[in-house]
Parts: sequence; structure tokens; C-alpha cells
Amino acid sequence: MCIVTCMTQVTSKAQTVGPSVVGLRHGARRGSGLVVAQDRVAVLTHSIARTPIEVVFSDGRSAEAEPAGADRRHGLTVLQVPTLDAPIIAFSEHSVEIGDVVYALANPGASGLRVTEGRVSAAALTVRGRHGRPVDGVIEHTAPLPRGSGGGPLVDDAGQVLGLNVLRSDPGFLLALPATVVAPVIERLLGGGPETAHLGLALVPPRASRRMRAAVGLAERDGLIVRDIEADGPAARAGVHTGDLLVGLGEADLKTIGDVFRALDAAVDRVALRLVRGTDELELTVDLSGAGAPQ
Repeated sequence: MCIVTCMTQVTSKAQTVGPSVVGLRHGARRGSGLVVAQDRVAVLTHSIARTPIEVVFSDGRSAEAEPAGADRRHGLTVLQVPTLDAPIIAFSEHSVEIGDVVYALANPGASGLRVTEGRVSAAALTVRGRHGRPVDGVIEHTAPLPRGSGGGPLVDDAGQVLGLNVLRSDPGFLLALPATVVAPVIERLLGGGPETAHLGLALVPPRASRRMRAAVGLAERDGLIVRDIEADGPAARAGVHTGDLLVGLGEADLKTIGDVFRALDAAVDRVALRLVRGTDELELTVDLSGAGAPQ
């Protein structure tokens, strides 16, 4: 009975959600994506080696696409391509729980639609994403997919997107970026908004920062030492120097790299940056209003 029911659900998702799932190919590189608006497709940035990239739709039609917006820190890109009558995907606003039935879809490298059924094996995980950014709410599930499926959707019974599949975890498990993270980024990119706020710094991890301060006879202090600075980036314009110890951003104290990203996510336009230079305590104002490279 379960086999018949599951197969019926898989077939249903192929018919209702499948037309919104596209394949990507450029040379040997393969990937999947989603139709998120008229003439716009969302993909994982690492799926794009060079442009133009070929997008293949469920009806077999293919077209060349160009980037229309990108958020490098989240690893998401929106492509401009004629979508014609391909339906626009809908994102879910509901959270998942362990044991929930889910369906994973992909078109790996335009080799045809894949739809598999599985269950949520872990919910609300926090994992390290691109550039060490912590991503909260990550979904681990058991719906298997082949290589080239990154960027395809994980959907619920209603066919709404719970997340985007990004990588394999332990054998038999996959991870999906949650819709709570993905949807706002895509909405901002569709509206022509800038990339996520960044400082333009390379930072030394906290344990190594403490060792470096101790090595030159400075008192132990929580924080992150600036290793490198992006030329003309927000931090450079604010007057941050290599070797400064960052101890606070906005209202947040900085003890980990994750603290920096969370504080940036909460910041608007300008933010106070507290730092220690040698033994001197300084507070600088950083203008975050410009788009640019990730922190």
C-alpha cells in the first residue's frame, strides 16, 4: 500500500513541480535550477563555470542564459532566460520536523527529470556555508539524488519548496538550504537589490587570534584579528588596519566568525565597529550600503 501511495505522490510531483525545474549545462559542468519569476531562474552559483550557460526546460526546450543578479555569500545566482509558460515555483512558509515526508527534484545536467521520496532526518541544523558563514535551519533528508542535482528543490506534499538541495552529508543523506534563507535572497535579487552586506576583510579565527596577541605580549581578549583588507572595501574606507582585533559589531560582541555574519545580517546601511589596535580601544563607523564582494 505504501509503495503505491509513494509512487503516486512521486508521479504527482513530477507533473506539478517538474515543469518548474530546469537543467543547467556548460561543457562538462552540470546542475539544476528553479523558475522563480517570469524569465528568471535561480541556481547555485557554483553550478556556473562560465557564461553563457545553457538552460534546459522540462519540455526539452533549451536557451542561453546570463546572470541577472548574484549573492556570492549565499552562493545564489538569478539567471535571465526566456521561461515562456514554465510555471513559477512557490516557496513554503512552514518549518519541517523529523519524519516529515519530502520529495527531491532535479534535472541533473539536462539528462531528464529526477523525483525521489524521502523523509526529514534532521531539521534546524547549523552548518558552515560559503566563506565560513553559518547557515541556520538546514534540512537533512533521505531522498537520494545523482550528481548534478544541486540547486534542485526539496518540496512538501503541497509541492511548495522547503529548500534547495546543496550537497551530500553522510552516505544516504542530503542537505538542503532552507526556504527561510533562500527565498528572501532570491526576492532581493529579483528586485535588483544589492548583495548581502560585507566588511571586505579576511579574519583570523579566534583561537589563532589569541595566540597571535600572546606572542607579542598583548593581553588575552576575545575577538578576531584582521589578516587582510579588501582595497576600497567598507572596512578599508572606515579606517580598519591589518592587525586590528575586532571585538564588536553593532550590538554584538565578536567571539567567532559566525558572530560577524549574524551581526552583518542584522545591520542596515551603517554599523559601529569596535576594535582594539595594540592597546587602544577604537570605534569606527562602517558604511555597508554599497554592494560588493563577500566578507
